[in-house]
Amino acid sequence: MILSTTNNIEGRETVKYLGLVSGDAILGANIFRDFFASIRDIVGGRSASYEKELRKAKNIALEEMEEQAKNLGANAIVGIDIDYETIGTNSSMLMVSANGTAVVLE
Repeated sequence: MILSTTNNIEGRETVKYLGLVSGDAILGANIFRDFFASIRDIVGGRSASYEKELRKAKNIALEEMEEQAKNLGANAIVGIDIDYETIGTNSSMLMVSANGTAVVLE
């Protein structure tokens, strides 16, 4: 399965559009991770634990989207858009939403 943020794949012709596919992932952040991230906010630096959770959520969303596309008979997804949000009380949950168009390439 080819995944692309572009609307077409160079050197490949789109022979059929199968429709919109999407995947979502919502992961809770635990209290200890929140605590250490708030310390990093004060002293600076990256929060490896949050970055790991974001990557995990992105992979889950892309896998869900890919599964939908496979079920439609697609061999590619084009025009992928990935959105990140925090939701819940005190923004305690991470949400990743991925959307794209399932297609059949020659």
